[in-house]
Amino acid sequence: MEKFDCRYLEMAEIWAKNSYCKRRQVGALIVKNRMIISDGYNGTPSGFENICEDENGVTKPYVLHAEANAITKVAKSGNSSEGSTLYVTASPCLECAKLIIQAGIKRVVYKDEYRLTDGVDLLRQAGIQVEKIDE
Repeated sequence: MEKFDCRYLEMAEIWAKNSYCKRRQVGALIVKNRMIISDGYNGTPSGFENICEDENGVTKPYVLHAEANAITKVAKSGNSSEGSTLYVTASPCLECAKLIIQAGIKRVVYKDEYRLTDGVDLLRQAGIQVEKIDE
């Protein structure tokens, strides 16, 4: 499924461009049975102004990560992410890894390494297949 992995990751990169965040734009897709069942990018919660960083360039504490947005969006849709694959442009942080585990996602494919590896470590500990793809 290598060809599809690359394509879905490319689509996640395109989706990341919707983010208003200046420091880093991250996109995520949740795919099940070769269908995209959810998408997300990092940004502020609904109803907040689309400004992710404060005047010092520090990310605001309430900014949601792309994975969290995709997971909450699939939950709202009534769809199930059980057994799905998450494609994300940056490796998940620890908080997102917890959500991924609880959402029943079985595989995570990412492109860029996040500065901390505790998220990926936790996913592997939970038996989730994690793959880094360099396009």
